[in-house]
Amino acid sequence: MPNPIVHFEIAGEDAGKLHSFYRDLFDWTIDANNPMNYGFAKTGEGSLGGGILQGHGPMSRYLTIYVQVPDLAAHLQKAESLGGRTMVPPTSIPNGGKFAMFSDPAGNAVGLFEG
Repeated sequence: MPNPIVHFEIAGEDAGKLHSFYRDLFDWTIDANNPMNYGFAKTGEGSLGGGILQGHGPMSRYLTIYVQVPDLAAHLQKAESLGGRTMVPPTSIPNGGKFAMFSDPAGNAVGLFEG
């Protein structure tokens, strides 16, 4: 399958509260022991993992998926040609990979991952 969904993110104004909520609701393991307090969520063996984090500014609350692509810039350009809008340009991730985000024509945030 080309361009699989590889990650999800849930952001809110109180990351700690969200960590507890999803841990207690679904019994997920959430590890936020890192400088960014990014809650790496393990959702079960063989399933998609994700992140639960503190949102900021216009992206203070969102839920999104990340799709793996071979070229972030090319996919952002294609999204824009189809009516999308770049929200976050290609950005390096500490310890490897890059990500970007765009909004679709309905305004939904969608992430891209290259790695």
